[in-house]
Amino acid sequence: MRTKKRSSSTALSQALGELELEVLDLLWQTPNTDAKAIRARLADNRMPSLSTVQSTLERLWKKGYLRRAKHSHAYLYEAKVSRADLLGRFMSEAISVLHDGTVDTILSSFVNAAVNLDENSLNHLEALIAKKKRDQNGGENA
Repeated sequence: MRTKKRSSSTALSQALGELELEVLDLLWQTPNTDAKAIRARLADNRMPSLSTVQSTLERLWKKGYLRRAKHSHAYLYEAKVSRADLLGRFMSEAISVLHDGTVDTILSSFVNAAVNLDENSLNHLEALIAKKKRDQNGGENA
């Protein structure tokens, strides 16, 4: 199988900055939050201005990661994507950029990432794989 030629300018095009990720994390913890509350909850070592937080929220909203609703004079924000969905997007994009055309590369990457998982996490991974197989087979035993 031939490897697709990819432009490096599209590689991980939806990558998020450190502040964007921190803001998303806060919104996953506490949805429907305004910029002032987010700024107040940021780590002590990071105290960006309110306008920086508002700009960050605006960027995340334009990228499609947030919902917002006007409440009085401010917007309330909530994450539009779950943590798992975002991680899935990043993984899919990384795979499409780095994939060499063989399934073994992808599977080896997952195994290498899973090497430090504990027994319970590995059991959970097996259960997820079994469920996916059942779903793909229309509920038949996999």
